[in-house]
Amino acid sequence: MTSLFKPTAAFALFGACLAWQAMAQTSANTLAHSHHGAQHKASATARSVLPFDEKTWVQLLAQGPRPSAYLFTTSYCSTCPAAFAVLHDAVKNRANPPPLNAVMMDVTGPQALRHASHLKGLSRMYAFDGFEPAIRQAVDPNWPNVTPYVVLVDIKGQTRRVIGPPSAEMLKRWLSPA
Repeated sequence: MTSLFKPTAAFALFGACLAWQAMAQTSANTLAHSHHGAQHKASATARSVLPFDEKTWVQLLAQGPRPSAYLFTTSYCSTCPAAFAVLHDAVKNRANPPPLNAVMMDVTGPQALRHASHLKGLSRMYAFDGFEPAIRQAVDPNWPNVTPYVVLVDIKGQTRRVIGPPSAEMLKRWLSPA
């Protein structure tokens, strides 16, 4: 392989990624906005996908269940299932386990559910609905767009953020009552 081929292949891959993102964005924009507001407070099952836009994160932090966990993922994230498994293992034997939520960043609707079907213990499924960089900025201005991105919201509403699976110590602090 010549050195000229490598950049060309990289640019082709980059172009394909941009096209994929544009298709996902178009798909996300067709999602009805009627699910915002009170619907975020309602208990949703992992059989439905709730929209996640620039305002959703603030609403979840203010009104969402505590404690709770959010896994920001993509359809192509190969390490996201392992990160989710760490979360599930940490709460599965608790009398009242906190919700484990997934936020799909690149696909919506039934496609999002298909890509999340292996997330055992999933409480709610969200999908980005809007301009992805703006949504990520609303969640965390310092997020480098790497997945799995896990945000743990403790009983007091404080957040702990990590790229990859959370450590045992982080999980212990997240689940501590005080």
